[in-house]
Amino acid sequence: MDGQQLLEYKNWVVVGDVLNSSKYAHRILNTLKGAEYNVQGVNPSSNDDNIYKSLKDIPYKIDVIDLCINPITGLKIVEEAYSLGINKILIQPGAESEDILSFCAEKGIMAIEGCALEELPYYKRKKR
Repeated sequence: MDGQQLLEYKNWVVVGDVLNSSKYAHRILNTLKGAEYNVQGVNPSSNDDNIYKSLKDIPYKIDVIDLCINPITGLKIVEEAYSLGINKILIQPGAESEDILSFCAEKGIMAIEGCALEELPYYKRKKR
């Protein structure tokens, strides 16, 4: 499976600084929303009451996590994903680490390194 195949799934969560318009997490979240995905943002360190802090707070079954956060926090998110039965993760450039990739391999989580912003235009064209 590759990043474009992950786009077949419609229930996403973007993890990162989703409220900061200068960050990729924000752009990815809004791009997926604009493409009519069911998507929410999670930022474990946010002080904003309008943002989810944890995957367990999301009110729907998550198909795919888009990881746009530092690898140390990212590993905690991936561990939480495993405990919730989430098994597909798109890891943005800079969010990857050997610890995350090893954990995913050990636990049977599909971890794909890629960028949703790059994959989505190709996916849309292919679907026409």
